[in-house]
Amino acid sequence: MSDLGHRLVELLGAAHVLEGTDSPDDAHDESLAVAHGTPAFVVRPASTADVVGIVAACRESGTPIVARGSGTGLSGGANAPDGAVVVCFDRLTDVTIDDVDHVAVVGPGVTLAQLDTAAREHGLTYPVRPGEQSASLGGTVATNAGGMHAVRYGVTRAHVLGLEAVLVDGTVVRAGGRLAKVSSGYDVVQLLTGSEGTLALVTAVVVRLQPFLPVRRTVLAPFPDLPTTTAAVARVVGSGLAPALCEYLDDPTMEAICAAADLSLGIPDDVRAEADAYLVVELVGRRAERVDEDLAELGELLTALGAPDVYALPEGSARRLVEAREQTFWTIKARGADEIVDVVVPRSAMAEFIGRSREIGAAYGSRVLGCGHAGDGNVHFAVFQPDPDALESTLHEILAAGVALGGAVSGEHGVGRAKAAALAELGDPGALAVMRRVRAALDPDGLLNPGCGVTPT
Repeated sequence: MSDLGHRLVELLGAAHVLEGTDSPDDAHDESLAVAHGTPAFVVRPASTADVVGIVAACRESGTPIVARGSGTGLSGGANAPDGAVVVCFDRLTDVTIDDVDHVAVVGPGVTLAQLDTAAREHGLTYPVRPGEQSASLGGTVATNAGGMHAVRYGVTRAHVLGLEAVLVDGTVVRAGGRLAKVSSGYDVVQLLTGSEGTLALVTAVVVRLQPFLPVRRTVLAPFPDLPTTTAAVARVVGSGLAPALCEYLDDPTMEAICAAADLSLGIPDDVRAEADAYLVVELVGRRAERVDEDLAELGELLTALGAPDVYALPEGSARRLVEAREQTFWTIKARGADEIVDVVVPRSAMAEFIGRSREIGAAYGSRVLGCGHAGDGNVHFAVFQPDPDALESTLHEILAAGVALGGAVSGEHGVGRAKAAALAELGDPGALAVMRRVRAALDPDGLLNPGCGVTPT
């Protein structure tokens, strides 16, 4: 073992330091098309002091550092280069619920499922749902993850009130806290949220919790064409009904997730034959009678907006459909998708963007299927194209089309390594220059997650 390895063992104990070749699953996330190397070591700290020691050892030896949560990311943000040290946070799992201030103080290794279970005991919930409840808090903070509930509650950034983090020079930063608002200097919390482990290693998070609303009603609305579907979204979001989710699925994706979940929704064959896309809309509240009133209004609105029929789903079917939608990535992966990509555009541009993306796919012989968080303009595409060059061209032109329509290359999966080149090419030069200066100031030697996110020129 190298000098670095011996030092890490002295710090953490042999059980928590593995050779990279002995822990291959910790060297990457779930990205389908981003390569990864073999790290020198995979380490598991149990405290902030451990992280400070790891950073000091890596800095002295000039070794790159890659932070890793649960590895559920889709953009290659946790894909380690050769010789790096991967820092896994699954031993930092403390959870403290404050039911007076409605916040939780959690370790970065806590999963979303664990946090929500703890919050429910106090009548609260952590509403961020990026589609995989085994995702860690640290990972979702690093990528500013969103999900189906973002239309009502916002993405991770809306919930992070405070952070503890270790800079590459060993400085421990504590910013924000159990505070409803702060107006004291630069917002370090928001700077580090979404930074994908390129500025610091997060060791604790303070997140805002929401009251748990027990009454849920879900409707499924088929639409005959894409423009009608996306036009309905703006009306639903602007209706004052405050949906907890508003999801778009094209017909092939709906068929795929229902087949995977062995789910029949009782839609007549003639309606399904004419449907090009679907909206799934969920309403929540404290009292059944009020939610039912809103449900009736929602049904009338969707019908007036072009849905040939609207189906109020029984609770069991609704829950299974939402769960199946959350598992779309795994379903599409099992069907042989070559890459999954997310792009965010203004809601008003969704129809044009999806149409352009289909045309781009057709031009390269790629099959492009889609679903997404229609309420906030976040579109997810599964691209089926085994030829690497054609796949790269398809993905690049889809990202460029989104940016040209006023969007961004990522709405919630982060930039990672998958989109670093696209961000450098398509992002605003002035904004990129600021981000590069920030990164260079906090990590002058480029040791934190090299190749991820905003890269040097």
